[in-house]
Amino acid sequence: MTKYLKEEIDEYAIAKITNDLKKGKIVVFPTDTVYGIGTNAYNEDACKRIYEIKGRPKAKPLTVLVSDISMLREMVDDVSLIEQKLIDTFWAGPLTIKFKKKYGVLPEIVSAGDEYVRIRLIDKGIVSKLIKESGVPIVAPSANISGSLTGTKIENIINELGEKVDYILDYGDIESEEVSTIVQVEGEEVIIIREGKIKKEELEKVVKVKG
Repeated sequence: MTKYLKEEIDEYAIAKITNDLKKGKIVVFPTDTVYGIGTNAYNEDACKRIYEIKGRPKAKPLTVLVSDISMLREMVDDVSLIEQKLIDTFWAGPLTIKFKKKYGVLPEIVSAGDEYVRIRLIDKGIVSKLIKESGVPIVAPSANISGSLTGTKIENIINELGEKVDYILDYGDIESEEVSTIVQVEGEEVIIIREGKIKKEELEKVVKVKG
């Protein structure tokens, strides 16, 4: 495991990390919610390692992070009017949307065999740089062993994952433990799968929320 402090992450370090990430190496990094454990979303073996490292149930899909809409278009066939409204209002930001996926683009393990893929757009911080520099979307569940505390405390993350991952980017502790909100559009309504940073009341100002 190679650990980088925030102050050490210069252009040279980013170039090395992104090159290895593209090859399927595993990187822990802060997002705009919690720390994530990520790798190249197109690399099936690397995605399998994420499940193994976390002890994550294979039936639980991964979230894919993108840095621009063109990456989204590579992975989904169509964006509905309501999905577009959610994108226009809440992206970039802590809203994960389930889209009907294009088949044969992402490894099946990413969506846990589902016909939908969970995607969100992030445009700030080190993770955005990693996506842009590598040119590939990144799977990024929270950086913790499944069932343990959400990945916000860097010391806990290093203790849990330090011997299992290739890089840890240390930006210190994250104060908030709120994860992204996950939604799916069904017809004219939005279903909240998991409420996180974006609350039901915020969604209701923009779209019709079921339940």
